[in-house]
Amino acid sequence: MNKRERVIAAFHGQETDHVPVCMWQHMPERFWGDDDQFAAEQARWFRNTDVDFMKLSGDKFFGWPSPVLNGITSAEDLFKVEPLGADHPYIRGQIERTKKVVDALNGECVSIYLIFVPLSCIRLAIGYPMMMKLIRENPEAMKHACDVVAEDLKLLVRGIIQEAGADGIFYSVQNGEENRFTAEEYRDWVMPSDRKVLDYANSISDMNAIHFCAWEALPNRLDVWKDYKAPVISWSRYFDIMDIGKAKWRFGTTVWGGFDNRPGTFLYTASREEIEAEVARLIEQGGKKGYILGSDCSIYNELPEERIRWVVEAARRI
Repeated sequence: MNKRERVIAAFHGQETDHVPVCMWQHMPERFWGDDDQFAAEQARWFRNTDVDFMKLSGDKFFGWPSPVLNGITSAEDLFKVEPLGADHPYIRGQIERTKKVVDALNGECVSIYLIFVPLSCIRLAIGYPMMMKLIRENPEAMKHACDVVAEDLKLLVRGIIQEAGADGIFYSVQNGEENRFTAEEYRDWVMPSDRKVLDYANSISDMNAIHFCAWEALPNRLDVWKDYKAPVISWSRYFDIMDIGKAKWRFGTTVWGGFDNRPGTFLYTASREEIEAEVARLIEQGGKKGYILGSDCSIYNELPEERIRWVVEAARRI
């Protein structure tokens, strides 16, 4: 199998010649100002680490650029949020840059692009404290704003897949921490806009992954995401479910994870021999069908790239 064949098989729950590996990181800010350099760096990182596929970064485009959100203090103002539209630089910029990255990868691998859920797009613009203040002050106003963002995100998803040439999206679902919303609040306030984007992405690609993001070192209410469907679930093993077999059973799909991404943890400090032994143990749990080896979330730039190659090379020997 080549890398594309291996990853497509893994996404669809088929047995692979060896377990594919994908870890990812955010691109350093020095690359954000030049799309050609940004694309070249993502391609260099792919080839130097030798991972099996790429989760493409959305750096520079975090935070929804609605003028309504600038200095917002009242939830009522959220009713004034209007669509950006397909031609807005926020949407066109991501599509055009992603096309450069996909072209630089030259068909060598599957690529999936990071998309945050609507509420997180708003949170990235105004911060968690204000997000929580506004949504509790007037949930209907925040739901309106999230619905507007969802419609724009659908335009972005379509462009990323059908125009830029990415295979699918990496849909980062957040805000599910046990102490943030009750299950009922989450299903009413957050889920509808989450699902609009996810369901649309699934209607145009069968190569999407959902990332159950663990934030602020708190476990998630996994049950609120039980109806979120995609071929692959990336989950936070060190916060939610440690056992890979249990995660495969719980999610009922291919799972992606294994290593703690946080600085100072095993991946950053262990010897090569220890990492190779851990790869063997994880693959024994996950098997060569329905498992992708990765990390809980984005790795940090201080991790030497050779350590990712150690994981890749170990997986290919099993």
